[in-house]
Amino acid sequence: MKVAVLGGGTSSEHEVSVRSAASVAAGLRDAGHETVEVTIGRDGRWRAGGEDVSFMPAGGLLGCDVAFPVLHGPGGEDGSVQGMLEVLDVPYAGSDVESSAICMDKLVFKRLLAQHGIPQVEFVGAGDDGWRETAGHFGRPLWVKPARLGSSVGIAPAEDDQELDRAVEEARRHDPKVIVEAPAPGKEVECSLLGNDDPLASPPGEIVTKSGDWYDYESKYGEGGMELVVPARISEAATERVRELARRVFVLCGCSGLARCDFFVDGDDVLVNELNTIPGFTETSVYGKLFEADGIPYPELCDRLIKLAVERYESTKKYEF
Repeated sequence: MKVAVLGGGTSSEHEVSVRSAASVAAGLRDAGHETVEVTIGRDGRWRAGGEDVSFMPAGGLLGCDVAFPVLHGPGGEDGSVQGMLEVLDVPYAGSDVESSAICMDKLVFKRLLAQHGIPQVEFVGAGDDGWRETAGHFGRPLWVKPARLGSSVGIAPAEDDQELDRAVEEARRHDPKVIVEAPAPGKEVECSLLGNDDPLASPPGEIVTKSGDWYDYESKYGEGGMELVVPARISEAATERVRELARRVFVLCGCSGLARCDFFVDGDDVLVNELNTIPGFTETSVYGKLFEADGIPYPELCDRLIKLAVERYESTKKYEF
């Protein structure tokens, strides 16, 4: 198939996306597909082969059979590009508009999980009625995050009220919606998902930062910043709980194709942290590495995601909306 691989984007995660997209394009070519690499600039312009890309509703995208968005953060992972691909009538890998938007917004996502009794880290929206009092019961350090960013951008710990005010102010530089979370004990564990209605959950992997500090942007993307231990050094009961919850959250949010669900694991206690619908996707990123440990090499993983995209597109076309 001919695949349009979308990378870059307007968010602060642009460079990470460019790297992920290049890896996906290479993986698809190794799997026998033809690729067209489309780069979305920080200014929002779409370019392929050095030329601007033009669009026509229901007109497809550069003659491609399917699109593979490898975009992180606002303007790419939040449903906006997914909506554009719907208008163009192009099958695309990953979650649809609604699911992407739900998972991108940490407050919306966590409130949905709370309604369904999913165990998760305690949280409150900065600015909600009584939020400071609520956060006062969480313990320390508090974790302050922009609600709709990823890759640990704009996140800061807060040990006291002064640090909390500074952290909220800094987070609001990135996003007017800010979430404040309680500290969570235990190991940071991640689980990759692959599928549509009945997703496959990978073996969980454990994140170990080389500095021993929290899993910040430099730890994620800097050379030697973190080590992935697969399988995670957790109990058999916790392992099964992670995989069960990962599948449950994926289905609850209406996701499709791919996602990575992140957890805190303390003994047999498992708390959901978040779910990323377009996780980092280089050959050395956690998402692919976890499936590689399960016997699915990177090119096959890319190929399966294209097939899942077409499967969902054809299934959706059967409905009379």
